[in-house]
Amino acid sequence: MKISQKYLNKNFWNNKTVLITGINGFIGGNLAKKLISLGAKIIGISNKKAKNKFLIYEGIANQINFHNIDIKDYKKLSNVINKYKINICIHLAAQVDVTVAKDKPFKTFESNIRGTYNLLEILRKHKYIKSIIVASSDKAYGEYKISDLPYKETHDLRPLYPYDVSKASGDMIAKSYASDLFQLPVIITRFANIYGPGQLNFTALIPDCILANEGYREFLPRGNGKNKRDFLYVEDVCSLYMCLAYNLFKNKSLRGEIFNAGTKHGYTVDEIVRNICKIDSNELLYKKIKKKFANKSLSGEIEHQFMNYQKLYKYFKWKPTFNLNDGLYRTINWYKDFLKKYNYKMFIDKL
Repeated sequence: MKISQKYLNKNFWNNKTVLITGINGFIGGNLAKKLISLGAKIIGISNKKAKNKFLIYEGIANQINFHNIDIKDYKKLSNVINKYKINICIHLAAQVDVTVAKDKPFKTFESNIRGTYNLLEILRKHKYIKSIIVASSDKAYGEYKISDLPYKETHDLRPLYPYDVSKASGDMIAKSYASDLFQLPVIITRFANIYGPGQLNFTALIPDCILANEGYREFLPRGNGKNKRDFLYVEDVCSLYMCLAYNLFKNKSLRGEIFNAGTKHGYTVDEIVRNICKIDSNELLYKKIKKKFANKSLSGEIEHQFMNYQKLYKYFKWKPTFNLNDGLYRTINWYKDFLKKYNYKMFIDKL
């Protein structure tokens, strides 16, 4: 099968109407920025009334057709989608906080399961749609021995914890809509942890550590620092979403395919913290955080996760272009500039 890699071609994206659910998330914002630069018309959906500070800071807020819609509301979602001739949809909207999922499993199931089948059912009847990318997660695989990693697309889904179950369920729903029964043009992605500029969820590991490193807050450990995670820089992720959306648009034989993305390497939380502190020569903070890891246990989360990208390379010759240190360096500098513009305490209060 011959797969085109010309997914950055402005001639393709110019005047395409692209729906991004979760436009206020940092992946949605970064993706919108890239697509706008190529001439795409962006329809953005968010359950928050205001456009987030990243969209404003990057100067793209006024170039997005923004709709404050909860994807759990089928009627309102349908009304918005049917206002437009949508060619491509990138479904990123989700309740993504693992800690929230443990405390509020029902909220997580409603957002991540109901929201997904609402969207796909509406798009099933939308005659203009040619390409849909549904963001699942590495968490959908559930717990495996570290000797069985990295995850491959052939690994069984065996989630246990609420967030993991919610993503696996959405994953299976998407596969159903992509089946021969409905033939909806869907690709499912299962990516590693994503980081980079615009990640304003400060409970996530990397933003939390950067803010601690800059003196804005105390670092909040969620384990002993030994659990391993895989990390993808957001620019690599956006390019990959564009690659998949473009190729599915051009080649319907990709319908129903599942793609993992990661670096094939797991980094301990301790290594991530150490690298961030090292970039800013903050050995004192690293020693302080190291002490916090003592006697901490990881509860309600998968211990080790990292991803194989072999299938992506086979199909598209894709592999990550940013190593961890380069990505962290760029991310830290973005936060420094961003937080100079926005008072941190006032900003947090408005999130």
